[in-house]
Amino acid sequence: MARNLLRLGALEAQKTAFLLCDIQETFKPHIKHFGEVVRVANKMIEAAKHFNIPVYVSEQYPKGLGHTTKDINIDGAALVYDKTTFSMYSQELKDRLKKDVPNLGSVVLFGIEAHVCIEQTVIDLINEDINVHVLADGVSSRSLMDRTLALQRMQSIGCFITTAESVLFKLLKDKDHPAFKMVSKLNREPGADTFGSNVSSKL
Repeated sequence: MARNLLRLGALEAQKTAFLLCDIQETFKPHIKHFGEVVRVANKMIEAAKHFNIPVYVSEQYPKGLGHTTKDINIDGAALVYDKTTFSMYSQELKDRLKKDVPNLGSVVLFGIEAHVCIEQTVIDLINEDINVHVLADGVSSRSLMDRTLALQRMQSIGCFITTAESVLFKLLKDKDHPAFKMVSKLNREPGADTFGSNVSSKL
């Protein structure tokens, strides 16, 4: 029964992992709305602590491209690893997920770039029968056209295109959840119609 609910887009904290993809300082001048992606990443990392959800952070070829931006505190991440493949779903990540979240059913994915590393990660995860939620307010690319088309493609193959607020309330399920006040406070922070109303109309 629970598995069917996950297929419909529900989330259960104990069966969920957060994936932060390649939000590196080098990309800051080139990615549209980089600051909004950082803001959402910080929100999700803070929320993860209260839901006991592990966060996995990838860095694309950090020797040449540098590390995760200092605007994001990844000290509590379950794993920070470098990669040369565009997909985050490397053997290293697979092994850690099996160990840390043996009943993994869903992944929440955010970072850059939407049409490259995010999209290829989605393909690999869905191929492994894992439900994927991509945060529309937490992903971007150098080109907004690439971003929009990537969101369309990911939705068409069965990915849930959603927002940080939606995901956090799905994890809460009930206003009596111990993390309710914290999540409500996070969602009151200024943000984010940065990408405009065209997102939903183009999906």
